[in-house]
Amino acid sequence: MNDLLKKAKEAFQKNDLKTASLLLNEVIEQNPNSTEGFFYLANVFHVRGELGKAIKAFTRVLELDSNHTDAAISLSVIYNDIGKYEEAKAIFEKANNQVKNTQGHGLSDPHLNKKFSIKHYEIAEMYASYGRHDEALFEYNKAAALDPDNLEIRIKISKNYSKKGYISKAFEELKRLKNEHPGYMPARIALGLLFYGNGNVIDAQSEWQNVLSREPNHAEAMMYVNLSRGATETNITL
Repeated sequence: MNDLLKKAKEAFQKNDLKTASLLLNEVIEQNPNSTEGFFYLANVFHVRGELGKAIKAFTRVLELDSNHTDAAISLSVIYNDIGKYEEAKAIFEKANNQVKNTQGHGLSDPHLNKKFSIKHYEIAEMYASYGRHDEALFEYNKAAALDPDNLEIRIKISKNYSKKGYISKAFEELKRLKNEHPGYMPARIALGLLFYGNGNVIDAQSEWQNVLSREPNHAEAMMYVNLSRGATETNITL
């Protein structure tokens, strides 16, 4: 049984979904209560885009183990993708509370944290698309706290501050990001755009030139430098 499951996992990791599916069905046939068998089969369905089957398989995982947080998060993501927001929210909040309770006992799983971060990021993007920047900021900050390595979230936070009219906070966020991660070019690009959008062409060009000094073929930096040289008004938007 364990050997079959191991081979199925290896096939899944190699993106050999056909082999993985055959092996996982064999695992489940031998053990109808195999939580891992159903979980990996659900992931196969999800990757294939067979969402109905994925929902059934993830639901089966939760029937077998109500504390299977990975399955709960995956199921929540699918429901969110197909527009069943209430179901997605209910499952997500339950899983989130389970992780909080676990972390309260001194345990933390970076893998799970990243999954939760992705979910909070998706919710933030939805709020931002409707101009609900306070809610978006709340969710972006949650996402950033759960996955500090995802630096793009910090840029989104700055953009939302800017859209709310909190320009100084937007600058603060990007300057802090640039100082903490000097090699992260998107922070310098975004900071340049913020400078430019607020009429400070010289500092904007300085940020973009800095990018080009590090990466001479950086297409975005070259484009902004060229645009700013011929611009007579600040018409580049963040």
